This record gives sequence, structure tokens and C-alpha cells, in this order.
Amino acid sequence: MKIAIVVNLTKEKAIACAHKIIEILREAGAQPVMPPECEMDFSNSGAAFAPSVEQLFETADAAVTVGGDGTIIHAAKYAAPTNTPLIGVNVGRLGFAADVEADEIGDLKKLVSGEYATEERVLLNVEVQTPVGSSSYLAVNDAVVTHGQLSKIVDFSLFLDGEEISRYRADGLLFSTPTGSTAYSLSAGGPILAPQMQCILMTPVCPHSLFSRSVLFDADSELAVTVKIPAGCSCMLSIDGEKNIEIAEADRIVVKKSALTLRLISIENRNFYRKLNEKLKEREL
Repeated sequence: MKIAIVVNLTKEKAIACAHKIIEILREAGAQPVMPPECEMDFSNSGAAFAPSVEQLFETADAAVTVGGDGTIIHAAKYAAPTNTPLIGVNVGRLGFAADVEADEIGDLKKLVSGEYATEERVLLNVEVQTPVGSSSYLAVNDAVVTHGQLSKIVDFSLFLDGEEISRYRADGLLFSTPTGSTAYSLSAGGPILAPQMQCILMTPVCPHSLFSRSVLFDADSELAVTVKIPAGCSCMLSIDGEKNIEIAEADRIVVKKSALTLRLISIENRNFYRKLNEKLKEREL
């Protein structure tokens, strides 16, 4: 059994934890495989190294990330196209999407024995349509259309299945998966959703209104946004906080459920809301 291991190499704790995980998986009879950039830190670990991240996920039976939610999101962009089940080990502060904490890594041997379940998570396909062409992006947590300067409010028009349904004056509009409801959307005042739900959540960011609230759309909805940008202002589309694309008034941003899904591994049958409460209490410390 080949198990891909993706590590946040900027965290010494993640590197040390990954070395222990490699040992645990090898003792369980699995072959840990890592992306090529890990070779310097793990040359004597007993792990094998794939020629590229793409080939790593194409040949892996499962994947383990070691870091925080950002590491899971990064790996998910490769795991979803190959339908590779993924589990996160949290060595950061929160790690909402991670199933295993650093002191629980012994449980990862269950990946080899098959003692785990998987959950399918909705992903978003975000398309930027411009007068000269279009580009598509995959979002695991969220896509945010927002102004580029402080103190500038942008006018947004929201469309559902081709029909305009609302207009907003706000700092931005945020489109989230249920998985991403505990990320930026939560900070923006959006509701918490069970991650297995099939829907798209839209939350206005700092709306200039007393009555603008989050809206939950059916997962098969096609949402679109156009913007009216004030003079001297710019507008950006941010995908999972990783990729930023400048948006013009002539552009149209289309958000819908992706044909791809993310398979997340769950080793322990933990109650989502109990786990969330524990994480949020940690944030308050």
C-alpha cells in the first residue's frame, strides 16, 4: 500500500511529526511516498519520492497531510482529481479539517488495515468569464470577491441560474462550501454547517445594510456575480486565500458545485459539533 505524505516544510514540528508517521506506516507494512521537495529533509527516513506531486497522487492509495488546514487545502487540489482519500494531521493551532492531532498519529496504522471511513465533501468550481476568455479554479473552502482597498465599498449584483436576485453594497461577497463554513465565512458572521451537507453558502462581507444575511443555496445552483467598481478602486477574487485574481467590471464570476469531490478519511467517529466546540475554545486561549 502506497501512502502519500505531504508536509508543511516551514514548520519544524511538522517535519519531526512526519518522520514519526513514516516509521509508523512502514512498521504497519505500507510504503510512504513524498513529493520531490521533501527529499532534502527526509532522505534517510525510508520514504520513497515521486517525480512530481501529480504523480504522487496518481499512484497513492491514500494521503496524509502534516501541518494545518492550509496544508490540507493545498493537497486537496491534487487529491480530488485522482479521487485519493485524504487525512490531515494537525500540528497547528486549530486544524478544523484535520482528523488526527499530533499525539494521535499511532492511529494512522489503521489506514493500512482499512479501519476507517470516508466522507465526501463538496468543492466549488469558480469560473472567471472575461471578454477575451475564461479561467476556472477549484475551491475547497471558499471563493471571495472583494475590494482591493480599505474604505471603498463595491456594488455587487448576484445572479441565481441566470436571473438577478439581489444587489449588495459591501466589502465583498463570500461563497463557501460546508467544509469552509468554519473558515473565513465564520469570521464574517456566517452559520456553521455540517461538512457533509450538499449546498453553497453565500455571506456578504461587511454589508452596508441592516438586513443583509447569509443565504444557503441548493448545491445544484449556479451563482454568478458582477461588480461595479468605484473610481480608483480595484476588485479581487481570492480562492481559498491562496490565489488572487484581479477582477474588472466587464468580468463575470460564476460559482457552482464542482464535478469533483474531496474524500476525507475519518479514523475515529467523532461528533463534528463537539470537535468544533473544542477547537473554538482553544482559539479563545
